[in-house]
Amino acid sequence: MESTKKLNLVMHSARIVKLFLAVILLSIGFVTGALNAQAAETSVGVTLTSVASQVLPDEPERTLTAVIVNLAPKAYTTSHSHAGIVFVYVLEGSVHSQLNNGELIEYRAGQSWTEVPGTVHSFMENPSQNTPARLLATIIAPTGAQLTTYAK
Repeated sequence: MESTKKLNLVMHSARIVKLFLAVILLSIGFVTGALNAQAAETSVGVTLTSVASQVLPDEPERTLTAVIVNLAPKAYTTSHSHAGIVFVYVLEGSVHSQLNNGELIEYRAGQSWTEVPGTVHSFMENPSQNTPARLLATIIAPTGAQLTTYAK
């Protein structure tokens, strides 16, 4: 009788783990789809690829999301902001980036910048006529928040 209870508990736990993994995988797909749909409305030549989305273990009210931002030659984004803090690292190529209507700064592969909460990313572009650019954007934001909001 005891072994039957243990087997049932193990099977129930396995179902919960499978359900949890399915929810995580669906969430990553949803985040990527939602980010790409919104970006398509307010940018040209920019695509996003989800790398990871993980609730922080010690802070379940916050989620870390990592996204590869692919910018085709002459690609750009319009003014937008993010729900949390953002760390951006240039993987390939170069981009012009402007925060809070300040100076337009060129960042090259190996360089990075940070956007604190409340920062407006006024403009970003790949200035190259023929070379794509790739960025790794890592966002720590409230769990369930809309990660990017574009100005209308």
